[in-house]
Amino acid sequence: MRRIATIAAIALTLVPLTPATSRDRDAPVISAASVRTELELLAGPALRGRGSATPDEAIAAGYVAALFRDAGLRTAPGMDSYLQTAPIVRRTVAADPTLTIGGTAIPGVTVLRSGGGQISGTAAILRDPAGAIPQADVVVYTGPADQFTRVYRAVRGKAKLLLTTETQEDRDYRKQTGVRPRLRVALKGVDSRPDVTVAALSADALGRVRDGDAVMLDIPVVTTDGVTTNAIGYLPGTDPKAGVILVSAHLDHLGVRNGKVMPGANDDASGTVAVIELARAFAAMGPSKRGVLFVAYGSEELGGLGSTWFGLHPPIPLERIVANIELEMIGQQDAKLPKGSLMMTGAERSDLFAMLRANGALVAPDPYPEEHYFERSDNYSLALKGIVAHTLSGWVGPTYHQPTDTVDSLDLDYMTAAINSLVRPIRMLADAGYTPRWKSGGRPQ
Repeated sequence: MRRIATIAAIALTLVPLTPATSRDRDAPVISAASVRTELELLAGPALRGRGSATPDEAIAAGYVAALFRDAGLRTAPGMDSYLQTAPIVRRTVAADPTLTIGGTAIPGVTVLRSGGGQISGTAAILRDPAGAIPQADVVVYTGPADQFTRVYRAVRGKAKLLLTTETQEDRDYRKQTGVRPRLRVALKGVDSRPDVTVAALSADALGRVRDGDAVMLDIPVVTTDGVTTNAIGYLPGTDPKAGVILVSAHLDHLGVRNGKVMPGANDDASGTVAVIELARAFAAMGPSKRGVLFVAYGSEELGGLGSTWFGLHPPIPLERIVANIELEMIGQQDAKLPKGSLMMTGAERSDLFAMLRANGALVAPDPYPEEHYFERSDNYSLALKGIVAHTLSGWVGPTYHQPTDTVDSLDLDYMTAAINSLVRPIRMLADAGYTPRWKSGGRPQ
């Protein structure tokens, strides 16, 4: 507990100190014992699951920042601290949502995703998930439940409200959280991508909705301000014109849900530990031609808020970042991956995958392209800005977003070997002999 108290003090009082200067030329071998030590602290009970934009997240960020400093990393250009904070707005439901269709109140609505407020419009029925999305404020999807995600992605940015049939999963969600939904948290003063409110009804109620019906959903909300925290360390390069490599992960998780701590050992203490260990290795090897930024983002679980803020307020101009390697959930291996390998999301989109694998990285293509993992991690906000940015990951399995995502559930030998395999190729990338490029049609728009 003494160590935890020290970490808390660091998080609250961290100031820029002179980093360590002792450097050897050979990269140290990253050990499973070192990996376990950091995992047990980040995913241990004292940090209570590192809930997004909570004091626990801030403590975790302070701890990571202190390790960056102690390894010899410097503060990033223009920053006087190893911490970057971002203001957020948290919305809380003030009363139960109400839904009216054609002037009739509909009981039992479950709001699954929303920013709150009042949404109204005219209903349009969508039965075929492969059909054209209606030009309407309210889309009522009555097709197969297993195609809902496809419809949701297609409707985003086009409609204000998506109504669908309530599933058993939705009923379980309502039982766990109550009728009142958790609402999207946003960066204060930042226009976010237009989203769509999603609400579920019983099959009977949804079946009574007709094209042209007037629909209104009212979700009363109150707002409070908060803060999320990124930890940032920097190793300057010898050639300022050569660009910068970004190595990143997210340090937050779900915190405490329904009285249970969600440790988040795999998601994503594992990726954060990889960033810490790679930072130590690169600091020990001495300067590379390109600079290297090591970043642990806050509030990924709230929609990538930390990485979005970083992209809006980068300590180094984004045009100087030549590549981003994000590390997420690398503590367990999916059965579809070759033994020992990490999946690289969007591997087909750029030539970075071939370079990493050719130089010893234990990577393989993403075996689940239908899940769109490339678009679901912190790499994506930077990829949209043109940076060649990919996520390396091991597995999403039964422990995902569960209290069972503990250190003991991880394969530390697999994780340690994977991290070690990245040192040489990322170092080669930092030595500026190669610049990654998007393949034709690979850059996301």
